[in-house]
Amino acid sequence: MPPDAVVTQEMARQLTELSRELNRQLGVLLSRRGEVAFVIVGTHRGILIPSLEGFRSSSARFKGLRLVHTHLNPEPLSPEDLSDLALLRLDLICAVEAGPDGLPGSVSTAHLIPENPDGGYWLISPPQRISDLKADFLAFINALENEFARTQRSRKVDSADRAILIRVETNPLSDSAGSLEELKELARSCSVEVFDTILQHRTQLDPKYLLGKGKLADVIIKALQMDANLLIFDHELTPAQVRSLADFTEMKVIDRTQVILDIFARRAHSREGKIQVELAQLKYLLPRLATRHTGMSRLTGGIGGRGPGETKLEINRRRVRERIQHLEQDIRNIEKARGQRRLRRERTGLPVISIVGYTNAGKSTLLNTLTKSSVFTEDLLFATLDPKSSRLRFPRDAEAVITDTVGFIRDLPSDLFSAFKATLEELYEADILLHVIDVSNRSFENHIAAVEKILEEIGISGKKTLRVFNKADRLEDKALLEILCRRFQAVAVSALQPESLEPLLELLEEIISPQDAAR
Repeated sequence: MPPDAVVTQEMARQLTELSRELNRQLGVLLSRRGEVAFVIVGTHRGILIPSLEGFRSSSARFKGLRLVHTHLNPEPLSPEDLSDLALLRLDLICAVEAGPDGLPGSVSTAHLIPENPDGGYWLISPPQRISDLKADFLAFINALENEFARTQRSRKVDSADRAILIRVETNPLSDSAGSLEELKELARSCSVEVFDTILQHRTQLDPKYLLGKGKLADVIIKALQMDANLLIFDHELTPAQVRSLADFTEMKVIDRTQVILDIFARRAHSREGKIQVELAQLKYLLPRLATRHTGMSRLTGGIGGRGPGETKLEINRRRVRERIQHLEQDIRNIEKARGQRRLRRERTGLPVISIVGYTNAGKSTLLNTLTKSSVFTEDLLFATLDPKSSRLRFPRDAEAVITDTVGFIRDLPSDLFSAFKATLEELYEADILLHVIDVSNRSFENHIAAVEKILEEIGISGKKTLRVFNKADRLEDKALLEILCRRFQAVAVSALQPESLEPLLELLEEIISPQDAAR
């Protein structure tokens, strides 16, 4: 068939005659050279396009295939037709009406359009005769691809990962916006550019896709149009959901837990931290090894090889289990070494202050200012992963050991929680917990609850705790700040302003002085 023609009169007639004779929809997928790549025999109501794996796929380019198929009734392009056009990134879709006499009737076509103010995904042409179809199809489709490329280049995004965030909410009272905002910060912390956020309210989660299938299709179409290449769910996906999503789209799909794991992997610098992160990754990976999930690629590196009589999947599982056992032994050794260090520290007779708090509350900045040290700080979630200890000298020459810990977060993945148990055990030996809270964050009350819940789960909720409202300089309403301090029995500071820490130091010294005397 001539490459410049969408479809010729002769091919259309062959399709409509056969379609009417079989009483089934028929379709052909044509390449840009005019060659038939697939012939599809459908049902009376529709056709099922086969897997197009192996054909080119790019956000700025189309599949290089156009679908010409028949309709047995005089009807417009169906939602399924348009969904196929967008999800498969076809060059064009064309429906030819098969008349009662088997002759071709009117023709409907549609093609994708770049991102636009109206929010449309495609342009549907009104029904027309075959002779009225574009005679310069190749020039048209090349120009359309160039327009897509220009639109996407105008975003000037440097990040390799460009994401749409998705949350499905079943509780109308839940802080959905706050949760998505936190996920956005998590994404930013692992260098992901967030293009859009999607929130769907449902009475219950869809067991296969979390959100409805139709809504998922809309999200994927929007992502392709915006040149996003990653979907991040604000939930922990089950292995079955991972498989369903991987079967539905070729886009990378990951969940909140994987984002946190990725951040931890970036932040771990010490041997202990790397062991703990790898253990958490492998525990998350093990039940998901049966999937072809593209989001797992960063976690599966280095696992493989063959063994006699085993499939590659069985080998992977066996090796992951063996590696987990090895890492768990390393963790036990870490716990033993930490215990010995704590004993040596106890012999010094100095009280221990442990800083706890929600991630990015400013714990490390506070430690640096109090002790004039240089622990790494940045306005990112989980900027500090490896715990640090320093000596703190008070104005009246009293001394204490002050320890920074990894930040907490709501719904902390259980595998991460267990992997970092050795780190959290430092808190058991603390004389005082300094609970640092970002009072400028509108969700600070939820953050307090999340931290206190974790402290309760690890069995240290009864320790002497001093709440510190950090970033107080960001609150313009000082009267409100005073009310909050009284309500939560907190001390207001700004970790970046050393002079604001004097009341905190005085209070800490009052608390530890009797303990020093007792020692």
